[in-house]
Amino acid sequence: MTAQLPLSALTWADTLPPTRSAALARIARVRPAAYARTRNHLEGAVTGLSPYLTHGLVTLREVLAGVLEREPLAVQHKLVFELGWREFFRHTWAHEDERILHSLHAGPRPDAAYAPTLPADIRHGRTGVPVIDQAVRTLYATGTLHNHARMWLASYVVHLRHVHWRAGAEWLVAHLLDGDVGSNHLSWQWVAGTGSHKPYLFNADNMARYAPPHWHSAGTVIDQSYEALDRTAHGGAPVGPGPAAAEAVPEPPLRAAAPADLGVIKPDASAAERLQGREVWLVHPWALRAPLPALPEGVLCIGLYLSEHHAAWPWPEARWRWVDTAMAAVTSERWHVDTASLAAILSGAARVRSVDDPHLAYWLNRVARLDVAPTLFPPVERRCTSFSQWWTLATRGLHRAEELL
Repeated sequence: MTAQLPLSALTWADTLPPTRSAALARIARVRPAAYARTRNHLEGAVTGLSPYLTHGLVTLREVLAGVLEREPLAVQHKLVFELGWREFFRHTWAHEDERILHSLHAGPRPDAAYAPTLPADIRHGRTGVPVIDQAVRTLYATGTLHNHARMWLASYVVHLRHVHWRAGAEWLVAHLLDGDVGSNHLSWQWVAGTGSHKPYLFNADNMARYAPPHWHSAGTVIDQSYEALDRTAHGGAPVGPGPAAAEAVPEPPLRAAAPADLGVIKPDASAAERLQGREVWLVHPWALRAPLPALPEGVLCIGLYLSEHHAAWPWPEARWRWVDTAMAAVTSERWHVDTASLAAILSGAARVRSVDDPHLAYWLNRVARLDVAPTLFPPVERRCTSFSQWWTLATRGLHRAEELL
């Protein structure tokens, strides 16, 4: 029997290989009944597909189609429901644009009443609350975190420590392999009560139902009644860090550019000469699938990292390596370049295409014709302020999940 390596000895690519074939293999292993029954448990039968969906190695439509090849599902099945959340967040981002970076409405306390920065004890897993410290360690070691753990972490940060949700959201999205600004920031707003009707709270008893024993946090600041937690969330004094039972975990440094050994280049004047009269397909980090089969022969596929985006939203080295491995598999070269330089280089190309994505649309619209990103659910034109409202409209008249395809 082969001994399991500790998380610290594994790379993100070991646990989640950055390939389309690995994503398709995960789709083939999805068991909808087990997912529905155990998805809230940290050791439950979750799909592990979020990084592949975030970075566009597979689409929501491919996930559902792959599952339906083995068994039929009702459109109201929990698995379909969860796929809907990803599309709902894109719906909200499309309507609110950069407003998702700010509180959508008032929460339990005024924005100015929250601290603007994340305390060091949280960043280093030294809060003395095992569920929080374990979440931070898991995040840094794997780049992933179960959705329930993300909610507990956000609730502790905002409602017990009185730190502004955006400070927590920007820290978390930077370290997640599946970090998506829309899904991440709107999830934090849902927990904070600035994107939902009430703050999300949890206590030690509730958490213990879903987490393994070493996460349990009896006797800590979360071991309170919901009434007491609600008073703290709405204006009581914030809690401080407790006695730290574990050593500090170092926060991985963030980088605005890929490691030099990956071979990502800054294109020079010769690139413009090579592209003269050529058709170009730009592959970016949120659409890492191979270009469409219908593209004409001879299209030049170039991987693109836009410097403006990565200066604002840097990644840890592990995410750069994961994404670049996937990008290198479907491109002939990868560029790190600013929009103005890219526009000049592409000016002589016959045609430039890419896939639309809200992370990059502001810049990509200036240099390429953007194909609409694939979706799963029927479009909902009116702005929906809640998931339930959007879900009702998106699934109206549908009974079987296959009708979405």
